[in-house]
Amino acid sequence: MTEEFTDAELESFLDETLDGERAIQIEQALRNDKTLLQRLSHINGRRDAGMHSLGEIWRRNQIGVPSREDMGNHLLGVLEDAHSDYIEFRLEVLKCPFTIAMKTDLVNQHEESEEVSQKRRTKIYDSSSGYLPKPNG
Repeated sequence: MTEEFTDAELESFLDETLDGERAIQIEQALRNDKTLLQRLSHINGRRDAGMHSLGEIWRRNQIGVPSREDMGNHLLGVLEDAHSDYIEFRLEVLKCPFTIAMKTDLVNQHEESEEVSQKRRTKIYDSSSGYLPKPNG
């Protein structure tokens, strides 16, 4: 059962950056599998000793996470196909929490901006509607 979880997944689990569903699977497996618990303990001990894997360094330093500008361009559909595919890979396959959070933030920011603009237009229209000339008819 311990072979179904990679060391990279266990490191991400320790960093709390693993996809939620996969983290739940690891937590459930840890309750019944002493070998998996020993592996996790070994990884944690190695990290405490200052030994880090390349993947762990990438995750901790968020190397490969797109910039806000790139994510915005991706959401607008104006990013090069290869770069856009990479962002989708981070979102859908890696389920990178940093990339997902950035996308969510930008989408929410855009929706709030649209809502504010609509309220402003309505307020301007309502405040000036009595001053507009009435059509002849």
